[in-house]
Amino acid sequence: MKSCLSFSVLFGAFMSDKRPIDELLEIMARLRDPEKGCPWDIEQTYETIAPHTIEEAYEVAEAIAEKNMEELKSELGDLMFQVVFYTQMAKEEGQFDFHDVVEAISNKMIERHPHVFADKIINTADAQTAAWEETKAAERKRKADKKGEILSALDGVATTLPALTRAVKLQKRAARVGFDWPDMEPVFDKIQEELNELKVEIHSDGAEERVAEEYGDLLFVIANLGRHIGVDPETVLAKTNRKFTRRFHHIEKRLAENGKALTESNLEEMDYYWDEAKKSEKGL
Repeated sequence: MKSCLSFSVLFGAFMSDKRPIDELLEIMARLRDPEKGCPWDIEQTYETIAPHTIEEAYEVAEAIAEKNMEELKSELGDLMFQVVFYTQMAKEEGQFDFHDVVEAISNKMIERHPHVFADKIINTADAQTAAWEETKAAERKRKADKKGEILSALDGVATTLPALTRAVKLQKRAARVGFDWPDMEPVFDKIQEELNELKVEIHSDGAEERVAEEYGDLLFVIANLGRHIGVDPETVLAKTNRKFTRRFHHIEKRLAENGKALTESNLEEMDYYWDEAKKSEKGL
C-alpha cells in the first residue's frame, strides 16, 4: 500500500510526547488534509482501501504461519493503519471517529463476556463458544427486526470471505439448526457422488458451466469433510500451497545447479527432484 509518510513526519511522531495512537491519528489526518496532505491518500475511498485491508490481513496471517514475530509486529501496524484510514474518512463525513469504533468494540466485548464482566457463570471453552453464538444470534435478530426482515440462520456470514472459509461458516450455521450429517461417513459417500457427477459432465462433453458447477459442489463437500474432522480447509490449503512452493523451488534450484532451466527439463527429472525435496523434509 502506498503512503506519503516522510521521514520528518515519522521522526516527529517518534520524538513526540503524545500517546502513539494519538500521534498515528494525527498523521492520518495530515495525510488526508485537502491542502497539504498526500495526493494519493486524499483521493482514496472506502472501496479503494478495502483490497489493501484484505491484503494486510493475509500478510498478518503469513507472518504468524512463518512464526516471524518481528514481521508480525510490522504487519499488525499496517493492519491498524487500515482501521485508522477508514475512521479518518468517516470522521470527515461526520459519521464516526476512531474513538467511537473503540467504544463500540469495547461495549460489544463486555456484552459478549458476561461471565467476565457480570455475574453469569461459564466454566468451559465449549460453554463460552455456545454463549458467544447465542449473543451473536441475538444481535443478528435485533438487526433483522430493525430492518423488518425475517432472520435467517445464515445471516451475518460475510459474502466477501474466501470461498472455502465461507463454505465452512455456512455449513456450521446450517448444522446448528439440524441440517447436517450425524457423522463423517455420509460425507465420504457425498464426495463420491459429487465426483461421479463431475466425471459424467466431463466425459459427456458437458457445458462448461455444468462442469464448473459440479466442481464447485465437490469443493463444497470437501470443505464439509474438513469441518467434520476438525480441519480448517483454508488454513491447511494455505499450508499445502507453501509446501508446494518450497518443493518447487527445490526443483528449480537443483536444475539450476545442473545448468538447466525448467523448460529444458522433463516431468521425470522434475519428479525426481520433487521426491528428493520430500525426503529431505522428512529427514530421509
